[in-house]
Amino acid sequence: MPFNSSQSKPGLQIIIAIASVFAMAGCEHSTVVGKWRMMGGSNAILWEFSENGVVLVGDVRGRYKLGHEDRIKIETPFATAVYQMKISGDRMTLQELGGSKLEFTRITETQR
Repeated sequence: MPFNSSQSKPGLQIIIAIASVFAMAGCEHSTVVGKWRMMGGSNAILWEFSENGVVLVGDVRGRYKLGHEDRIKIETPFATAVYQMKISGDRMTLQELGGSKLEFTRITETQR
């Protein structure tokens, strides 16, 4: 039976679309990964997000999980919070739903 590429195109397009969605989700996750310094003072707390879902807030270890609509849930032994997350370049804003706003700057290797 000869191969007919026109019959496989719809299936291939679906696979490519699904792969693209997962790739975009992976990119979103990787944008938060790294070290972030809270803006507003020389004693600003460093937040570090790892690829495996671990977050280190100063010396406190916790977990984070990305949700839909650019939300992030951060759980530590002391509290659980859900934020609306916005990342633009090296700036990140975490806005509590109906509450306060935290602003961060990404720490690069040359800034240490």
